[in-house]
Amino acid sequence: MLITKYKNCCISMLLCAGVTGFTVTTKNAAVQVKENEGVDLSCDYSADFGANARVEWKFKDRKGSQTYVIFDGKPTDPYRDRVTLFRSNLRINKVTSKDNGFYDCEVSGNQQYGEAKVTLTVLVPPGIPLCRIPSSVTTGNKAVLTCHDSVGSPPPTYKWYRNAVPLPTDPSTIAAFKNTSYTLNSVTGKLVSKLDTGSYYCEAVNSAGPPQRCKGGKMEVRDLNTGGIVAGVIVFLLLLGLLAFGIWYAYKKGYLPSKCKNYTEDINSQGCQTHFCPSATYRPI
Repeated sequence: MLITKYKNCCISMLLCAGVTGFTVTTKNAAVQVKENEGVDLSCDYSADFGANARVEWKFKDRKGSQTYVIFDGKPTDPYRDRVTLFRSNLRINKVTSKDNGFYDCEVSGNQQYGEAKVTLTVLVPPGIPLCRIPSSVTTGNKAVLTCHDSVGSPPPTYKWYRNAVPLPTDPSTIAAFKNTSYTLNSVTGKLVSKLDTGSYYCEAVNSAGPPQRCKGGKMEVRDLNTGGIVAGVIVFLLLLGLLAFGIWYAYKKGYLPSKCKNYTEDINSQGCQTHFCPSATYRPI
């Protein structure tokens, strides 16, 4: 009797503490593996699901697309030659960067359901990033420099250099850069600046391998040529004036025929009837 009371008391305490059966767990919820190597994703479930529990694995990539890896106890077609299910664990024989994402181990049985989630990161060193650097920018205007690498995994972060000197992410933290005006996003690789003329390049960095840098290029900051703009406007106005004078002079000398406002066509005449266009008198050159 005492043992029964003790057992019931323990069960009541577990229920009050929120501890129940039908649990699904994993030994490692965040797994990292180098590209082209094999990896095991663990999944354990309690005996409450029964001897014939149904185990399925789903995969969702980092863009949100989802598919089955194991369905009805067997690998689906895209994974048929690459994965193995042993007990409830998933083994991927040779991972690629496309295997980056989130895996769900789903267990159902005895009208109950549970799941465990595993994040898989395939380690791939960064490639040579693509950077875009404008060749010139007008003084006072902002220049936008971009840097991106689509190869590295985990996604790399980015560093920018000017004349081989690294630009801090926050210029206010370094005395030498307190008077400079720029914003640098190390996640997207975007640099928006009012920096000086110089040679710029960026680096892509992650934990999978050595950093890679782009070829880079020189950006020149040029003053706005207001004198040239004024001179151009003056020249344009002079040309416009000369054109107007030329048209007036040609009209004055009779080189250009006058238009008749109202005239009737006469097959025996050479032009407008003179009583309608008295100003259209022919003048020899």
